Amino acid sequence: MDFRSKLHLKTHIADIINFYHPTCMDAKYGGYINQLRDDGTIFDRMSKHLVGTCRFIYNFSIASLVLDSDEYKQAAADGVDFLTKYHRQADGGYAWLLDAQTVSDGTYHCYGHAFVLLAGAGAKKAGIIGADALLEDIWALLELRFWDAKQQLYVDEIKAGDWAQIDPYRGQNANMHMCEAMLAAFEATKNTRYLDRAETLARRICIDLAASANGLVWEHYKTDWSHDWNYNKNDPKNLFRPYGYLPGHFVEWSKLLLILNKHRPADWLIPKAKFLFKFAMDAAWVAETGAINYAFGLDREILDSDQYYWVFSETIGAAALLALTTENEDYWDWYNRAWRYADAWFIDHKYGGWYRVLDHSGQRYSNEKSPASKTDYHPLAACFEVLEAIQHANTRS
Repeated sequence: MDFRSKLHLKTHIADIINFYHPTCMDAKYGGYINQLRDDGTIFDRMSKHLVGTCRFIYNFSIASLVLDSDEYKQAAADGVDFLTKYHRQADGGYAWLLDAQTVSDGTYHCYGHAFVLLAGAGAKKAGIIGADALLEDIWALLELRFWDAKQQLYVDEIKAGDWAQIDPYRGQNANMHMCEAMLAAFEATKNTRYLDRAETLARRICIDLAASANGLVWEHYKTDWSHDWNYNKNDPKNLFRPYGYLPGHFVEWSKLLLILNKHRPADWLIPKAKFLFKFAMDAAWVAETGAINYAFGLDREILDSDQYYWVFSETIGAAALLALTTENEDYWDWYNRAWRYADAWFIDHKYGGWYRVLDHSGQRYSNEKSPASKTDYHPLAACFEVLEAIQHANTRS
């Protein structure tokens, strides 16, 4: 199979969307149904996760462009309507979790708000009414509530209420996804405030903070943004805040640095992208099986040998962008390796979509293909970014 062909990439986007749509469309409560089993049946109709809502908006927005579909454009518009009516609260924040239309967890997570911005960017690219207002709303909120001008980074979590109770934890993950969303917002609007912020975040995480970690990206920090080397050390499989270095985030940053370089070239971006990708593959790739271990420790010991769908998705995106940017064919080898493993183990060729997590031997833990917030946004976005990078490379040549 030619994993580099435009036909393959577009077909795979269609296959992903077809697994979710129309089952995910909630005719009763609005928005989307996030929770689907392997065969596409629903196992939780009521939970509406902010990240899931936003990722579906992005997925349908991108699919409407790539596949020229008014139906998917309407699906994205329905999501924007639900997001602004029900996730958005009277004080401007976006609630983390809803039970149908009622808030069940009102915590304000920067991670979730980053995906609000990404949803707005995707909707803007797709020409959806309300996207401009959504982008302006979320930008103003982020500036007012989450942005720490002194540290030049975003705080992580704020308790719902008066916005006064800011959690002391600081994390790179929310800032990484904020960088991703800022790049997408710049592409959608050409407003350089988003590009300026993306550049700031990339430099702070990948250069300034990485300088105290041998050039690597650590996940967890204290309130003053000093490294917290012990955070969740006894909980290495924590869903949102696992302990250790995550090679998946190394390659995700590699991809983001190359997208940033496309819009605002700088002499440090490509070398850093290459360094992070190489370190991730050297530390985590298993040559015998093609697997990529999920986490490793300070001494490079493997802490989690599970396989996550998003790690392979981000490896595909990063490898393609590295290949197209550097013209080094070795990166296409990595691209093909990641696709072959995904094709053999993650992609469900019967029902569609990707399995979420496998053990070290490739076996699934459950039949829940899409728990809250998954939506297969990672592989769909990877396919889209590769298509965009190929188009950019062809235009450049």
